[in-house]
Amino acid sequence: MFKANTHQRYLMREVLAAVFLVLLAFLALFSFFNFVDELRNVGRADYTAGRAALFVALGLPGLIYELIPIAALIGTLYALSTLARHSELTVLRASGLATSDLLMTLFRVAALLALLTFVFGEVLVPFSERLAQEIKAKALSKVIARSGLQSGLWIKDGRSFINIRKANSDATLEGVRIYRFTADNTLESVTDAREATFQLPDRWLLKGVVRTVLDADASRVESSDSMDWHSAVNPDLLAILTVAPERMSLYGLFNYTRHLVENKQKAERYQIALWKKLVYPLTALVMVALALPFGYSHDRVGGVSLKIFAGVMLGILFYALNGLFSNLGVINSWPPFASATAPAALFLVTAMGMLWWVERR
Repeated sequence: MFKANTHQRYLMREVLAAVFLVLLAFLALFSFFNFVDELRNVGRADYTAGRAALFVALGLPGLIYELIPIAALIGTLYALSTLARHSELTVLRASGLATSDLLMTLFRVAALLALLTFVFGEVLVPFSERLAQEIKAKALSKVIARSGLQSGLWIKDGRSFINIRKANSDATLEGVRIYRFTADNTLESVTDAREATFQLPDRWLLKGVVRTVLDADASRVESSDSMDWHSAVNPDLLAILTVAPERMSLYGLFNYTRHLVENKQKAERYQIALWKKLVYPLTALVMVALALPFGYSHDRVGGVSLKIFAGVMLGILFYALNGLFSNLGVINSWPPFASATAPAALFLVTAMGMLWWVERR
């Protein structure tokens, strides 16, 4: 029993070392590419090379979150292939380490990686992504909250449609226009405000207000220096929009998805992202299971280099399928759970099939 535990600890140490080495290499590579891409904006407004480097550095937690499952696949594959080439894997099996024991040992490694993925995804990534976007937006004098539209940010709140020209990181809005509709979808009023400042718990103070009220018989224009505006829209909700759905926290995703559903807006993209956040850390388990058959087949499949190439291709395929199924799920209105879990389920079935095939031979 002592020998088995010693063997398992040795295997876990080798696999973890290989995984973190691969992860470090990927981080260096992708960070370099990201920095080169950011150099295109250097010199515009106040965006300097130092701010570009800071932006890339703040993106590292997001890269780690995305790359851990792929690093788990390639690192495990490399470690097992190296052990097999030196006949260490054969010795481990001959000493009583069965396939199920080996798989459970790898699952322990994967569980640690899954925990690391979850912590990064929930704690570090949302904060660092938001901070990075704010720093870049301020340096380039751009709007903090993204909309993709030249007219600014559009949000639906009950029977109101809100257009915000600029949302700042200090809980102030500039150029706010509120379209209020009646129960029969008739435009009731249009309120323009030069500036809005958030007041706890759920109130905005509008300044420089011009309100146009549309009645059945006539319309009137009302002006005032300030006015209270009660709305479910708050700075936290606006800040969520600076981060891609896949890099939001579960809490932020849940709240924003609920806001969209309550306002009868399409929420499929955020629902898929919510399920992916729950499932994604567990993909490390799938990846180590997928790597195990390659370690067993060292005499039949080829050298370590070929297996590393196969691991890279599988990692790219998984990354591509993950994005593909998310987009197809939004376009075709597939069930969010199925869209989020399909790539991992496909790879898990493949891993189980390969393990069965290797054990049979």
